[in-house]
Amino acid sequence: MSARTHTRPHPAPRGGADTRLPWWALALPTLAFVALLTLILNPADAHATVGEPALTHLVERAQQLIAR
Repeated sequence: MSARTHTRPHPAPRGGADTRLPWWALALPTLAFVALLTLILNPADAHATVGEPALTHLVERAQQLIAR
């Protein structure tokens, strides 16, 4: 009596489920990155709120460190 071996009729899929992303999954992070990059490159457009001097000081210090 011979032993039966089980063979797969097709190779196993490598990607699993459908890996397509919706358009907004790339558009929203890209938009956020561009907005933050714009604020860093042109800090004159970013107005600090009145009443939070600690935050303003922190932002100014970060800009000084980046400028070096």
